[in-house]
Amino acid sequence: MKIKSVITDDEPMARKGLRGYIERIDFLTLVGECEDAIQLNTILRTQRVDLIFLDIEMPEMTGLELLSNLIDPPKVIIVSAYERYALKGYEFDVVDYLLKPVSFDRFLKAVNRVHELSRTEQKENNDYIFVKSDKLLKKILLKDILFIESMENYVIIQTVSSKEVVYTTLKQLYESLPQAVFQQIHRSYVVNMNQVDAIDGNQLSVNSYKIPITRSFRDKIYKLILSNHLITRG
Repeated sequence: MKIKSVITDDEPMARKGLRGYIERIDFLTLVGECEDAIQLNTILRTQRVDLIFLDIEMPEMTGLELLSNLIDPPKVIIVSAYERYALKGYEFDVVDYLLKPVSFDRFLKAVNRVHELSRTEQKENNDYIFVKSDKLLKKILLKDILFIESMENYVIIQTVSSKEVVYTTLKQLYESLPQAVFQQIHRSYVVNMNQVDAIDGNQLSVNSYKIPITRSFRDKIYKLILSNHLITRG
């Protein structure tokens, strides 16, 4: 898996340093170098980019200003001489924040994290199950499942775009799903935790649905969320 990366920095020596680091990493490939955010914006409109190494203080437009105008941006590692922007940078869900001058071991740690996130996302996007519904054998992507509801000897699989009624038990289906993502929160419900929007008392908000969570499961779910042990999107 090659991760296509772009360097954006107005300092030639900073770009040269990052370029040298990238050349030493087998899973990284450099597809562009930019002197400012305007050039980067053009590249993002013309080709696929997986990772941006982004400086903050640049002429005309800062790196953070560009991020605020991007819809569904690639993964971002900020590379800056200024620590004061770190908190603001993480508000944009950046993967890492590197302070100049950047050592190779610190660079390696950051890009290894990107590689792991990309591998997890790729696996999630490819994972699926086949279920028999409406006399058809249907393929359902796991990432599209919102929740599963038990109805005696049947289950209802609610996805982002459909509702499938399947002849099986909740227990049987639950045991076939990845436990890091799918959690039972009620004797009648299993939820895709990556689809949870909020916790409201004894309910989870999943898309537009309100799913009850019982006391026996609540402490476990709260602990998982607060300890950040769940797989999250990039």
